[in-house]
Amino acid sequence: MDNFLLGPAEIRQLADKLDVSPTKKLGQNFLHDPNTVRMIVAAAGLEDGSGQHVIEVGPGLGSLTLALLDEAEKVTAVEIDPRLAKQLPETIAQRAPHLSNKLTIIGRDALTITADDIDNPTALVANLPYNVSVPVLLHLLETFPTITRVLVMVQAEVADRLAAQPGTKIYGVPSVKASFYGNVRKAGNIGKNVFWPAPKIDSGLVRIDCTRPYPPELRTTVFPIVDAAFLQRRKTLRAALAGHYGSAAQAEHALTTAGIDPTLRGEKLSVNDYVTLAQAGH
Repeated sequence: MDNFLLGPAEIRQLADKLDVSPTKKLGQNFLHDPNTVRMIVAAAGLEDGSGQHVIEVGPGLGSLTLALLDEAEKVTAVEIDPRLAKQLPETIAQRAPHLSNKLTIIGRDALTITADDIDNPTALVANLPYNVSVPVLLHLLETFPTITRVLVMVQAEVADRLAAQPGTKIYGVPSVKASFYGNVRKAGNIGKNVFWPAPKIDSGLVRIDCTRPYPPELRTTVFPIVDAAFLQRRKTLRAALAGHYGSAAQAEHALTTAGIDPTLRGEKLSVNDYVTLAQAGH
């Protein structure tokens, strides 16, 4: 697979050809290290099942796309930058023509993608644009119940938050919402120098094995409770959820019914506790 992956020289040539200077607004940092690309694909574990249909968000110049096409049956790449979306099929055709027929490109903002746009994807593997990484991740998990595996690269700090455990300082809304869909864990650290331009921050890999332990319709009840619980982290759940339930007394009643101590703070509760609380109030 190595011979058709993009290295630093090829990335610069493509960027020059397209007159692309990576923009902060779109969170663009182009991956140019084949070893890192191989590590990402290996961490995604796509070989666990044949017939994988992978969504890649923000394929950029195609470094990861080439490696994904080599592993998966189909790749749907979602690219907001029209110049990059137009170039991607040409890059694949030049470097790996035998893989071209596996690629579909959607030139859109990933946050506007609906279930009608992509047919039964089974995995999300992407170097997510850092400024919208968590919203994009949660949007795609909600939109496509067929996704069973996620492997995303995000800012190191965001990776730590997503994989954080209850009771820790960095555990918060993203941690709870991601774990609503399955088992979340950190899958590696990525340094700055594998990108062009090198970002100011390190990156991390997050893997989610989407077991989807809860009915999807519960999301609309559970997520607002999670948002309210963490809005003012210092408050007890009785106080933090007063607005959500209508009063502190009603919040206390809901918490007690669910078997949760009203004097705890939101960061002490697991996703399972939040689901129990949502069910107790309905």
